[in-house]
Parts: sequence; structure tokens; C-alpha cells
Amino acid sequence: MNTYPECLSCLLKQTIQTVKFAKAKKVTQKKIIKEIEKKFLPFVNLKLSPPEISRNMHIKIKELLKNDDPYKNVKTKYNKIALSLYPSLKSKIKKSNNKFLTAVKIAIAGNVIDFGVQLAFDIKKDVDDILNKKFAIFDFEKFKNKLKKVKDILYLADNTGEIIFDKIFIEYLIKTYKSNIIYAVKEKPILNDATIKDAKWAEIDKFAQIMSCGADSPGTVLKYCNKEFLKIFKNSKLIISKGQGNFEALDRIKKPIFFLFKIKCDLVANYLKLPIGSIILKSNL
Repeated sequence: MNTYPECLSCLLKQTIQTVKFAKAKKVTQKKIIKEIEKKFLPFVNLKLSPPEISRNMHIKIKELLKNDDPYKNVKTKYNKIALSLYPSLKSKIKKSNNKFLTAVKIAIAGNVIDFGVQLAFDIKKDVDDILNKKFAIFDFEKFKNKLKKVKDILYLADNTGEIIFDKIFIEYLIKTYKSNIIYAVKEKPILNDATIKDAKWAEIDKFAQIMSCGADSPGTVLKYCNKEFLKIFKNSKLIISKGQGNFEALDRIKKPIFFLFKIKCDLVANYLKLPIGSIILKSNL
């Protein structure tokens, strides 16, 4: 996706949110907000994807804050909240009449934990809402057929907290389809995106190979990825992509990608001609 002028107001909101999460002094907050508003946003290249612009902006914000991980505390908080839900979420799949569909919906439910677009979440409510919601785009049969044929999966992670929901889905895929999974996370902290440290904390390494994609953008922007990841990406016959940021970065890439996310942005909603809050299982082929 390209960036639209309307995205600039969202980026400014991200800036305000970031300096507050970093607990910077009021004078520092004001200085950084003005810096981004006057010296960064007016010069944004709208032909770039939103994740790429957000990456460049947050590099500048972190430099000004002298803080490499402004979202550290809130990431820890939501990792713990998500982990507390782990037993009940596993139970929902076990009791379900359609275990695969429930596992997919639980994976998508975790996508609500996204500080790139909102400030607070009611995770239990969102899980229940998504479990009872119909898909707006539902390439379910394509997904099942692909899983039956392809054992090696590249799984593109999104946010902390959400990684616990991913873990549940990964466990289901391994048990049901005997899948071999590479779980790709971000190289460095960006917003509340997951890194190798977060994935290991969630013990995803017990079920999947964890690797860094090399990028430090809120979405897998291929130009920033490392050679090892790009080789795996190029050769992958099945890619599971979590989150709106990964969709924004990769929707034009013609690869066997299945996007799983909840629409949380007016522009993505308009782009897909769907309402905000829609849940998506979309094939890229």
C-alpha cells in the first residue's frame, strides 16, 4: 500500500503516544512533537508504504528520546495479560466443533494488541467478538488446501501479546498438519512489535524456529530485511502474515501469502472496501 495524506495525522498521534509511553519530561515531549510535525511529516514521500515511513519516523523519535525501546513497559504488560489467557484460549479450541476455524480466529483476535493504531484494548471482549464474527474476506479452503500440501511455513509475526495467540495457532498447525515453522520477528524494537527476546519469552522456540527478518519497521519491509530472511522468503511456498502492518508492506508482493488481521484503520478499510473491525483471511494469489 502507498501512504495517503490522511496517514500523516495518524503518524503525529503515534509520536505523541510514543513520547508519553517513554515517560519523557513534558518539555522533551513538546520538543519532539514539534520536531516531527515541522521537520519530518512535511517531507514524507507518500509513495512509500506506511510501515516504511513509520520506521523512519520512529528512528528519529528514539534518537531524540535517547531511548531504544519506548514501548518496553507496555509490551511487558500485554505479554503478561495475553499469557494469562493462554489456558482458556486453548480450551476454546479443544471444545470447538470447528477447531481449525477457532484456531484461526484466535490468532486474529491477538491482532487487536496494536499500539500503532490504538491506545487501549479489552482483549477478552475482542476475543469473544471475533469468535462470533463472520470473515469479510475468507480464503479458508485455499488456506486449508495449502496447509495439506506444504509442510514448511514462514510465519511473519506482528506484536507482543499477540505472540501468545500465535503460539496457540502454531501448536495447532504442528499437531494437525505436522508443519515445520519459521517464526520471523523484528530485528529491533519498533512500536510494540515482537523481537527475538519477546518470542523466546513466550517459548515459541519450543515449537518453531525463531529468526529475525532483519527489519526494524512495523511491517516486513523487504528492503530492510537481511539476506538470510530474504532467501527463505523467496523460496517459501506458504507464508502466514499476521497484522495490518505486514499487509500494508506486502500486499503487492506476488507470493503465496495468507494475511490474517483485523482492519483497524480507515484507509485500509477503504482500500479493501470493507468496514473497520472486519476480520480477514486473505490469499495474495
